[in-house]
Amino acid sequence: MRRPPTSHERQAGAPWDASYADGPAPWDIGEPQPAVMRLARDGAFTGAVLDAGCGTGDNALHIASLGLAVLGFDVAATAVSIARARAADRGVDAEFVVADALRLQGLGRAFDTVLDCALLHTFDRHERREYVASLASVTRPGARLRVLCFSDVGPGACGPHPVTEDDLRAAFGPDSGWSVASVAAERLCARFDMEGVPAWLASVDRV
Repeated sequence: MRRPPTSHERQAGAPWDASYADGPAPWDIGEPQPAVMRLARDGAFTGAVLDAGCGTGDNALHIASLGLAVLGFDVAATAVSIARARAADRGVDAEFVVADALRLQGLGRAFDTVLDCALLHTFDRHERREYVASLASVTRPGARLRVLCFSDVGPGACGPHPVTEDDLRAAFGPDSGWSVASVAAERLCARFDMEGVPAWLASVDRV
């Protein structure tokens, strides 16, 4: 079934897949995000891992290289093809599929840890509610979600969709099936700023 365009796609005037048509997308830095590598080093990913909006797969491949079972999904088929090729080239056992973040029930699977690196901030308020419910449909009680998203706070705050801390917490409110455990200042690297722009790193528990 054909999906309606997201708020980001309407704003950009093009589908997500177009971001990968002429070389790397602005968020594709060719390596895992430093914050994700630190989380992995500290044992933040356990059990079955879902990488939401995996792009070309560098974060998922890093996590999978540690021996974890990882499924990465993205709505952009070109990105998923690149991720699969990278997995084959590196000899890393990770799975990548095309899927809609707002309609994950079709995966038919349940996960213990979820990584959202630069996906939540692309949704408007209404879409965030759909997305959070969609994640709840494929996670077990006690699962933990790690969200890395653009922040509106700090020198150099930018990105097309900065998120306030209140917006972040509201997305995982009392009726969402989730509970925010922590929110901290972080950096999110992009091709236009490899040192990283202000971001939030949130830990959210499935209840």
